[in-house]
Amino acid sequence: MVQDFGIRSSYLSRRLRLTTLIRLRWLAVAGQSIAVLFVALYLKFPFPVSICFALIACSAWLNLLMSFRYPINHRLEPRAAITVLGFDILQVAGLLYMTGGLQNPFAVLMIVPVIISATSLPAYATAALGLLVTICATVLAYVYLPLPWYPDESMQLPLVLIAGVWCSVVSALVFTAVYAYRVAEEARLLADALAATELILQREQHLSALDGLAAAAAHELGTPLATIALVAKEMERSLKQDDRFAEDIDLLRSQTERCREILKRLTSLSSASEEHMSRLKISSLIEEVIEPNRNFGINIKVTKLRGEGNEPVIRRNPGIIYGLGNLVENAVDFARETIEVNWGWTDKTVEIVISDDGKGFAPDILDRIGEPYTTGRDRETREHGGGLGLGLFIAKTLLERSGATITFRNRNDPGQGAEVVVIWPRHKLVAETS
Repeated sequence: MVQDFGIRSSYLSRRLRLTTLIRLRWLAVAGQSIAVLFVALYLKFPFPVSICFALIACSAWLNLLMSFRYPINHRLEPRAAITVLGFDILQVAGLLYMTGGLQNPFAVLMIVPVIISATSLPAYATAALGLLVTICATVLAYVYLPLPWYPDESMQLPLVLIAGVWCSVVSALVFTAVYAYRVAEEARLLADALAATELILQREQHLSALDGLAAAAAHELGTPLATIALVAKEMERSLKQDDRFAEDIDLLRSQTERCREILKRLTSLSSASEEHMSRLKISSLIEEVIEPNRNFGINIKVTKLRGEGNEPVIRRNPGIIYGLGNLVENAVDFARETIEVNWGWTDKTVEIVISDDGKGFAPDILDRIGEPYTTGRDRETREHGGGLGLGLFIAKTLLERSGATITFRNRNDPGQGAEVVVIWPRHKLVAETS
């Protein structure tokens, strides 16, 4: 379910918002118009002003068409977005053709639509638009009208310098597109992972609230059920001698009593749960986390390291239970034979250490463990599925929200097993879970 949620979120995040594109194009229209007017009226350089304004008007017309044709929050499909951004590239290339080709200092603006694509569209879309820019830049290196210049002078850059401009445009295109894509992709992954974290926590909290709902339902149903019982009793008195209704009245009264018993059990279950299950000791928390992982053929050793004073008692926290459970599950997945859960507390801290005898974390990604969709172990050692990607990120996020500090490390050398250390300040753990 979390994986499906991530896929849907990633799909939506790769659809470009039409409003954003329209606003950017209006900015481009304004900038292009100012540049043309400045060169024509202030510098008085001769060039085909009317054709340039015709190209600018095409962009403005496309903006108006899309504004009236689609709702304000419409998101473009990738193919539609490629078409629109491709038009922008060709429009800028047309303006450059009229004003000196790659000799024009604004030639670098051809890469702007590619950068927009890199932040919002799939990689194939960015690659296609990048290829279009490269083709346009190559053509403009050889085919163009003269660069606007003073009437009695001519400006013609050497071919070597034009080739240098071509190289700068293409290199800037590749670098900025790759950089923007990587930054946007990491932001998307982080946003999807955080959204999945919120979904997991919301579901856990919903489950913990069911007892309260049961108590509320029992309380609300008590009054109408008492009314039904009273009516059934009056009917029994009035129709006691009528054999036609005697059996039905007995059935009605018996089922009413049965409903009363069910509601009584719900009420008692809720109160017992509130009293005995809402607060628990650290040892009980660890046992609850470990229990679902005991039947996978891996020996789980639980050891209390130290304990100063009374054992901490905390309120049940779905985030802590899920986070620790995910760490234990990962240890079971990658262990050869045994995992160890060592725990203890002092008057200042509460510590839980989860270690296994597997191959350990890969040294080259040890510092990145806990980032979304980062896998840090050899998948061949898995036996029960799962991995160190989104699940571990969710676990780390939930535990850090409760005030914990989490450290991932290898026990000794790589290949000797992995170790995860979770430490809470004692006062903050109690405060966060109270």
